[in-house]
Amino acid sequence: MKPVVVLGIGQSQFGKFPQRTIADLGSEAVRAALADAALERSQLQIAYSSRLYADMITGQTVFKEVGVTRIEMVNVENACAGGATAVRGLWKDIAAGYCDVGIALGVESMTTSPVAGKLIPPAKDDLDGMHGMTMPVMFSLQAKRLMHTHGATREDFAQVSVKAHDFGAVNPMAQYRKRFTVEEVLGSRTVADPITLLQCCPNTDGAAAVILCSEAFAAKHGGRSRNPRIVASVLVSGDYAYKKQDLTSMELGARAAHLAYEQAGLGPEDLDLVELHDAFASEELIHYEDLGLCARGDAVALLRSGATSMGGRIPVNPSGGLLSLGHPLSASGVRNICEIAQHLRGEAGSRQIQGAKVGLAQMLGGAATGLETGAATVHILSV
Repeated sequence: MKPVVVLGIGQSQFGKFPQRTIADLGSEAVRAALADAALERSQLQIAYSSRLYADMITGQTVFKEVGVTRIEMVNVENACAGGATAVRGLWKDIAAGYCDVGIALGVESMTTSPVAGKLIPPAKDDLDGMHGMTMPVMFSLQAKRLMHTHGATREDFAQVSVKAHDFGAVNPMAQYRKRFTVEEVLGSRTVADPITLLQCCPNTDGAAAVILCSEAFAAKHGGRSRNPRIVASVLVSGDYAYKKQDLTSMELGARAAHLAYEQAGLGPEDLDLVELHDAFASEELIHYEDLGLCARGDAVALLRSGATSMGGRIPVNPSGGLLSLGHPLSASGVRNICEIAQHLRGEAGSRQIQGAKVGLAQMLGGAATGLETGAATVHILSV
């Protein structure tokens, strides 16, 4: 497999933009990535795109707006992990030598999606949903189990949200650039006890894009001297739910991380920052342990130590995460890879993790009756 380089990154503003189309959001991110890479659109050889709530063919709809046509275009859907799945598809093509340079795009408009502002009943074959096992309920059960087994408190869960909004307040692309106190988070409306509204990620519109290339193309192209490489790319699906033994771990997330560390020849001790799926605040603690950031049972202690905050040993979600930045489903898995790349290039501004050389981007997504979770991706980047 050939080394794969991150040549350019781009993102639209994240927020609620019901007046903006998918083509508008997506083309903003694509243009930004092309400009960042100093690449002509005619140089792109392949394009991957992802969107969950698609009412038209996504990639072709977006890329025609920037003058990209006739090349190979692949559209994928993998719930919240869709964007990262698009990146992995592009990574595989370049690593295998099928092409030299391409782009991966994730885009979503949640405010104009079929589920916007609606209480959608579960499908007839969604037995979990018919019995009330919605996402907030699932994560509330996890949170209560963390309280029982790890000594976690409601204040700990609230602190995850406070940390996220502290980061997001200095991210100009975030949907919510406002800091909150623990008391304000706990005082927001209860969604599924102990989870409150400010511990849930918002529905968001936005897009993100990343341009990848071979090392040979990057060397010939010139430009930036500090281009990160993707040294591991892993995508796994979930196992049967009846096998789940521990509510305080997500087996597929831990498995994806293990495979990624093995592929990269690195371990969690080598990481300088992490971007992970924090759709609900308590979920972040689960991922601390599954990613090996601490020993089993030590997630709460890691949070309380300040290690995952700005200036800590291993900052988590310096972008503001899904809680502050927002969660346009298919865009998030591309966006958090772009965030890691920014820090490794030393271009993250006031939220920059100083001296960052290795970062991990993780994304989970999807639900299917009888499975733990649909998909998990892990990408490790290095300079």
